Amino acid sequence: MDTSDVKQISRQASNNPALETLARVGYAVNGVLHIMIGLIALQLAWAASSTSADQTGALGALSDNTFGRITLWVAVIGWLGLAVWQITDAISGSFETSDRLKAAAKAVLYLALSWTAFRFAQGTKSSGKQQTTDFTASLMSKPFGVWLVGLVGLVIIGVGVYHVVKGWKQTFLRDLETHPGDFIVKAGRFGYIAKGVALAIVGGLFVLAAIRHKPSESRGLDGALRNLLGAPAGQLLLTLVAVGLIAFGVYCFGRARHAEV
Repeated sequence: MDTSDVKQISRQASNNPALETLARVGYAVNGVLHIMIGLIALQLAWAASSTSADQTGALGALSDNTFGRITLWVAVIGWLGLAVWQITDAISGSFETSDRLKAAAKAVLYLALSWTAFRFAQGTKSSGKQQTTDFTASLMSKPFGVWLVGLVGLVIIGVGVYHVVKGWKQTFLRDLETHPGDFIVKAGRFGYIAKGVALAIVGGLFVLAAIRHKPSESRGLDGALRNLLGAPAGQLLLTLVAVGLIAFGVYCFGRARHAEV
């Protein structure tokens, strides 16, 4: 079996209706996740909240009831399907090398989300903040670890800026095969910008951890949002980001229907 055979098999898998359906389910589950994170962030902005405003906090909230656990199992399957679709797209796609790498990176992300949802569906809970701190401490213990942590932070900041630009210029419409309607476009624009701001803060905390040589400074999305709350006009800023994350979730539902898969 040569490279052309692998690409042919991947292309056939990518065009399989069942896999396309699972990919759309994965996008819809992304919508649920971002809406829940946004709601937790709103609660954090306007009332005391011990729930983590990140993926683990949202998934943990779902695991507290029967309907939520069913949703978690749907998330496991949907994100796994989305990961497989991204892998086939990375192998068989006719786009640039950078786009292939981006598809591969997304596949890794969705595999990680699927595994995390699987753990929560089984009743095993974890802390996103602790995972981020442990990862930073492990990376910092390596040769040139401080520089590596700083580099991770800069990459995340870059991803955040990319999201802001993608939202502002509405280039996310290129990911869709049909126009989703003005409401979804506005939600996507606001959502991408808000998510980009949140990611940039996450990256900034990694850079701060590297500068101060303190792994505990990198606290993931929850830490970034709590940091934002402590800024001048923090309550207003956090509210805007929270509503933006909810808007991004709404866009994800539109993407589930209109995505080019």
